[in-house]
Amino acid sequence: MVETIERSQSHRLIASDKVEGTRVYNPQNEKLGTVRNIMIDKKSGKAEHAVLEFGGFFGLGSDHYPIPWDMLTYDTEKNGYVVDLSKEQVESAPHYAADNAPDYDDGYGRSVYGHYGLNYPVV
Repeated sequence: MVETIERSQSHRLIASDKVEGTRVYNPQNEKLGTVRNIMIDKKSGKAEHAVLEFGGFFGLGSDHYPIPWDMLTYDTEKNGYVVDLSKEQVESAPHYAADNAPDYDDGYGRSVYGHYGLNYPVV
């Protein structure tokens, strides 16, 4: 019998639908939220932001907080991502209501990256 790999993931790769809903923690093991979706650059194919869903109650009234993708590290023991941020840093970051997504243009990207003290990537 030949073993098959699930098409949505391998040892190194994972399908976006498996990432969506994954919990995000800080190093103090506080749950900051969950990955709502991933913003991918159309030309380069690189993930640019993980959009963190945070606040609210059972997804109602929660806001969305883009975090530069490279800030997240997957932790197999937590079965989730870890980002070196406090809840206060996330709360003060650029964010939007679920029904009011911004244009993810360069200006918005610079504001997100700038909040975290990072340079916006030039593609």
